[in-house]
Amino acid sequence: MKAVLMTAPGNPEVLQLQDVANPSVSVGETELVVRLRAAGVNPIDTKLRKRGTFYPDQMPAILGCDGAGIVEAVGAGVKKFRVGDEVYFCNGGLGAHQGNYAEYTTVDERFAAHKPTSVSFAEAAAAPLVLITAWEALYERGRLEPGEKVLIHAGAGGVGHVAIQLAKLKGANVCTTVSSQEKADFVKQLGADYPILYKQTDFAQAALDWTGGEGVDLAFDTVGGETFHKTFPAVRIYGDIVTILEPDANTVWKIARNRNLRIGLELMLTPMLQGILEAQQHHADILAECARYIDAGKLKIHVSQELPLAEAAKAHQLIESGSTTGKIVLVI
Repeated sequence: MKAVLMTAPGNPEVLQLQDVANPSVSVGETELVVRLRAAGVNPIDTKLRKRGTFYPDQMPAILGCDGAGIVEAVGAGVKKFRVGDEVYFCNGGLGAHQGNYAEYTTVDERFAAHKPTSVSFAEAAAAPLVLITAWEALYERGRLEPGEKVLIHAGAGGVGHVAIQLAKLKGANVCTTVSSQEKADFVKQLGADYPILYKQTDFAQAALDWTGGEGVDLAFDTVGGETFHKTFPAVRIYGDIVTILEPDANTVWKIARNRNLRIGLELMLTPMLQGILEAQQHHADILAECARYIDAGKLKIHVSQELPLAEAAKAHQLIESGSTTGKIVLVI
């Protein structure tokens, strides 16, 4: 099969389209062989490419956590799926189990979900990592309740644009930071109540004004760095802030402490990295629930660009430019 190999840590040029062995020869008892039709590209892919994967002794590597495709073969113990089923999942791509920048892969049936029927393979492949991340951050770490007010950073981005929709599905009110009027219009279409143009406005003060000086119930940080601690004053006393980035060593915690904020850390890769079976199955359950929302027209995945598999390096360059709206997908 054709696959994009990461030959060494480095610039996007280390991603090379090559011929490799098809994985279907070693299908496990509960595994599916999937003919991939699309692979989502995420910031974690670019980080692993630059610094090296979590398993540096297992090189070269095939990156890409997100995949969507058609079941081509099943292990003897598979119960949920049959040959010909369309599936989507977040699995592999961290340096051990192969990722989805390839024509074929294997995935345990417990970690896959039926693809939403109403969207393309590209849209489905764009979805898993960002959906699971936003779902866990808002619903599980942040304990979001109907009627609460939420601040979501980078609302036009991959995680942000689905987080807005999940927050609205829960019955929350949403303000969100964006960099341009074009992106403000985009997030309004997703249901955002108040886009904050952060380049022109102090977002913390804007959030305070929006909440009558009290602060939001929950802030969701998808940016990291100084954005994390600059968000503390925007959150109400005894409120929550959840971040998907590791807090900077220079973070000033005083305001968070004085406001008794509850800090949540969200890394949806933990179950895969730690081999936590129950949590990986929970991720598949989240995808199954989101597929129902998508097919009901209540949740949309925005794909800004589709590229052929051979242009994985270009996809990484686009993500590293930092101004992507929605998601970039490799079509196979």
